[in-house]
Formats: sequence, C-alpha cells, structure tokens
Amino acid sequence: MALIRQVLVDGLLSKDIETYGIIKVTQKGLDFIENPVSFMMSEDHEYNETEDDAIVTAAKSSGTADEVLMSMLRDLRKKVAKKLGVPPFVVFQDPSLEDMALKYPISMDELTNTHGVGEGKAKKYGKEFVELISRYVEDNDIIRPDDLVVKSTGANSANKLYIIQNIDRKLSLEDIASAKGMTMDALIKEMEQIVNSGTKLNIKYWIDDLLDDEQQEEIHDYFMESESDNIEDALKEFDGDYDIDELRLMRIKFISEVAN
Repeated sequence: MALIRQVLVDGLLSKDIETYGIIKVTQKGLDFIENPVSFMMSEDHEYNETEDDAIVTAAKSSGTADEVLMSMLRDLRKKVAKKLGVPPFVVFQDPSLEDMALKYPISMDELTNTHGVGEGKAKKYGKEFVELISRYVEDNDIIRPDDLVVKSTGANSANKLYIIQNIDRKLSLEDIASAKGMTMDALIKEMEQIVNSGTKLNIKYWIDDLLDDEQQEEIHDYFMESESDNIEDALKEFDGDYDIDELRLMRIKFISEVAN
C-alpha cells in the first residue's frame, strides 16, 4: 500500500474516477516501464505488541473494513431509517458503509469520497455518520489512511450528465443507450450509480409503459418493507411475475423517490 501511494503521488498510476476501486497505468507509468529508474521510499513501520493493542490498524493492513465500526454504522443506519420510516438501504447501502469503515471519513467532504455517496446523500443523511466515525477515530486512536479516493465526478461525468438531461426530457431509455453505444444493462447500471449517489431520476414516464399502477405499487411496497434491496431476493419473492430489468428500474424509481 505504501508503494502504491507513492507511485500514485508520483503520477505513475492514476485512480479511475469513473470506476470505483480501479487504478490505471498513466503515460508516465508506461514511460517508466520502458526506462525504469530506482527511487527511495520509506519503510513501513512495524508496530510492537503494545502499539498493536492501542491502535486499531488490523483492518487497514488487510484492506478490509473495520468490523467494529461497521457494526456501529449498521446500528446507526437502522436507527436513522426507523426514525424516517424507510428501509435501511435507503439511507446508505452496505458497500457505502463498508467503505466508511475502511476510510474513516470525518468530514462531509471526505464522506462524499466514499463509495455511492454523492453530495445530496451526504447532506441528507451524513451528519450523524460523520460524527460517529469522528468519535470512534478519536476514542480508538485510529490511524486513518492518507490516500482517500480522488473525488469522483459522479453525476457530472459526460455519460451521467447526458443520461440525467435526457431522462429529464423523457427520452426513450433505449434511445439514450443507443446514442451512447451502451446496452440496456449498462445504462441501468449507470442509472443505479446516479440514484445511489443521491441524484433524482424521474423514470416514471418509462415505467408507466412497462407496469400498471397496481404492479408499481406492489413492487414499491415490497422495497419499502424489505430489509434489503437485493434484486435476487426480489426475483424470488415475486416468483416470475416480473423480470430483472423491471425490478431494477422500479428499484431506481423507489430509491430516487424515497431516498433522494
């Protein structure tokens, strides 16, 4: 991790702001491969047993989320969701909580650098989560990672902005996908990322052509009462009444209306 941080800073690698968790070799990195040179880097600090007991770093060294913090975040999410009368996943999805328990964001700006959290969602739900994480970091002398993910352009990226603008214009989703050379599955994934980050998408005009009001209400009620937004669970629950795209689109509509 120390080596990765150093070569990121030196510009040999870059983080892909469009695809969470991906790093890519830059032109400078390719040049380095062709003409490598040696460089100095600091050696990782080796903690003794006393320090290990005092500092919670195990999760960071393994690249996994802090399970104690994760449990606390889940409890807080449940409390917030109950207060608002919505399912827990509406507040923050599990991948977002896992990223919080990996990066320890202690400000609203840092929170928007976590997976699936845009400015809108951070502003709406984030204050209590940031306060909890900040207290946890202080109480446990946490050493936070110094390589927070570069802020994603999210809904401001070219594709996402195009999708948002043309859904506002009520264009056919098939036409939007075709214009960008995307499959419907890829378009739905982009739309899921947009609403999960806190941006509204009004796709009722499209869903109205797929499902009648009673069907929409049935799926809406399912997600409202469900503890999870997992599509596989929804497919089993409805046992073939709806296909996967219908359920994914309804989930987008639900999160957009209820969460955002």
